[in-house]
Amino acid sequence: MKISIISGSQRPKSQSLKVASYLAERLKARGAVAGDPIDLGLAPLPFWDESAFSSEPSPLNDAWKPISAELSSCDGFVVVVPEWHGMAPPALKNMLLLCTSELAHKPGLIVGISASAGGTYPMVELRLTGFKNNRICWIPDHLVIRGVKGVLNGTPAKDEEAETAIENRCDFSLAMLVEYARALRTVRESEAFDLKTYPFGM
Repeated sequence: MKISIISGSQRPKSQSLKVASYLAERLKARGAVAGDPIDLGLAPLPFWDESAFSSEPSPLNDAWKPISAELSSCDGFVVVVPEWHGMAPPALKNMLLLCTSELAHKPGLIVGISASAGGTYPMVELRLTGFKNNRICWIPDHLVIRGVKGVLNGTPAKDEEAETAIENRCDFSLAMLVEYARALRTVRESEAFDLKTYPFGM
């Protein structure tokens, strides 16, 4: 079982990466292989253009190839998405545009984060538009981590009860993601799985 974690912020050393790293450690404790998060702040991808349709070398294809291979090898995904002006960051939406079969019929857990009391709008955005052609299956559960600078820091929290509640909810949602990943393997191994004839959603 291999779950990949994507830190959707294009800022280096972001709070998204902090949360992604925490969740990676929780997945390792659960026995689901989780390497270092894919950090869109560390290595931003070039914006999508028509060279993505070509097999010829290009800056876009050269940058995308190793990430595509990593995503293709995974059974499920955690996507940590900060709220910027009520939206998902462009780096994350760009990555979803580049995906073709890498995420197809694999489960995704959305983790919304906010420095204040927000965090929900990007989740709505991803559920509405972030799945059509890449075919990721967002699971019903999601996480919202508000006041993110004050939690999951590896130090005693100001509000220990709230910290424990967040940690427990993270473990619950990750456990559900792993079970969805096991179940959706059956879908991908079935005769109905045909991305060659129908590569795009309606």
